Amino acid sequence: MKREPPKRRPARSGGGRLQGAGGAPKLSGTPPAETFAEANYLKRLVQDKTPIVVHLRNNEEFAGILEYYDANFIRLTRKQEPNLFIFKHEIKYLSE
Repeated sequence: MKREPPKRRPARSGGGRLQGAGGAPKLSGTPPAETFAEANYLKRLVQDKTPIVVHLRNNEEFAGILEYYDANFIRLTRKQEPNLFIFKHEIKYLSE
């Protein structure tokens, strides 16, 4: 009767993760679809009432305080001027 040689198992680090080349931990699975970093950042801006400048794709800029946000737009509250609802797809970036 012929016996098969034992199968080799991948090397494991102390945390139970697979090791890649050079002993570095090998990540398994796929990265999360969303990190919620945007929501956390906007939430902090709302709570702290941090003055921001919204830079749009067409190079317009609006200054104010972020009062509300959702998945599609933000509400910018401005002094002595009308408040604005700005669609997120029109925003290039925000600066504090």
